Amino acid sequence: MNAAAPTRRDRALARGFARRFAREPQGLAVAPGRVNLIGEHTDYNEGFVLPVAIDRTVLAAFSARSDRQVRVYSLEFDEEDSFSLDDIKRLKGDVWGNYVRGVAAVLQEAGYRLTGLDMAIQGDVPIGAGLGSSAALEVAVLGAFQHAATLAIDPRDQALLAQRAENEFVGVGCGIMDQMAAVMGRRDHALLIDCRSLETEAVPLNLDAHGLKIVVAHTGVRRALSDSAYNQRRQECSRAVQVLANVSVAGPVGTLRDITSKDLAAHGGSLAGPLARRVRHVVSENERVLKSVEALRQGDLLAFGELLYASHQSLALDYEVSSPELDLMVELARGVEGVVGARMTGAGFGGCTVNLVRQEAVDSFRRRVIEVYRGRTGLPAEMHVCEAVDGLRIIAGADAPASHSPQD
Repeated sequence: MNAAAPTRRDRALARGFARRFAREPQGLAVAPGRVNLIGEHTDYNEGFVLPVAIDRTVLAAFSARSDRQVRVYSLEFDEEDSFSLDDIKRLKGDVWGNYVRGVAAVLQEAGYRLTGLDMAIQGDVPIGAGLGSSAALEVAVLGAFQHAATLAIDPRDQALLAQRAENEFVGVGCGIMDQMAAVMGRRDHALLIDCRSLETEAVPLNLDAHGLKIVVAHTGVRRALSDSAYNQRRQECSRAVQVLANVSVAGPVGTLRDITSKDLAAHGGSLAGPLARRVRHVVSENERVLKSVEALRQGDLLAFGELLYASHQSLALDYEVSSPELDLMVELARGVEGVVGARMTGAGFGGCTVNLVRQEAVDSFRRRVIEVYRGRTGLPAEMHVCEAVDGLRIIAGADAPASHSPQD
């Protein structure tokens, strides 16, 4: 948790905090969203993923209270939620307050003693875009509770606790990738995560040296993760594991991580309906992640880009989680000179594509992908040129943002 000078946005949040709670915040927790470069729908199958934390963040300004009350104000929604740490109940519906309550609940269930908080939150991670907005919120809130109560929590445990809040309290069966990226991301690196062992490796991107940018393109279609076919895909993977565990696969089969391409070629016929396609995607996607890491290590960004295209095809045809809008976005990107690779990113059914674009082609991407897409679909597509940044950080003490500043 490295300190850094507050930005204009930090100070604007501090002013919102002061207006709401009539005092200054003691600190600011900053947690990034993420874009997954490659490795989609592999995390809950204990496979490999390769996200980057991006410079779109959730901020949580906070001050400790002397009682057990928690008051949280969302600047985006202009709404306040309040609850007692001694009586945390889930709110009805898929509302932002449940993510805050869930973090507090799992921290206490894990044995951590919390203090009451006043907290104001604000984010610029697009919601429903597949960029990890919920994980960024969870991790920022966790950082605020942790710092206010002076708790020592290992980064890996921070991620696991945030994931547990989403799984058990909010009720969305997400994997661990988003939370680990939000906690453990590293500037100018991708984060290779083994979702079985939770071992991580920072993989240098060296994009500037190759004149490349990460461009996230939003289709304008918001996907509701808990209402999508996400949970259905998880169930299909579980059924496939049950089938494959009863055939002659070398070694035990606990998850699809244990299946190889050779296993699938030999025993795929035992999988009914779409299950063989689901397994084929997961197995091949794990292989693509490891090939991508090697390509990045070798500085072969063209090979990396081809793996992005292959990932999209697999997600569209085998895992069937793309959409006409995502497919159109990738098709348009492929036709632009200077686009090295493109694919849908996130759970699918809407949201974003991630694109590897030469710096001199970014304006062309805007004209020939975003503007053409808007014209064909009538949807409000957007693009964000992103940088890989560090994970959770706390600005506190003398460095904390104040509600008044001569710089504003």
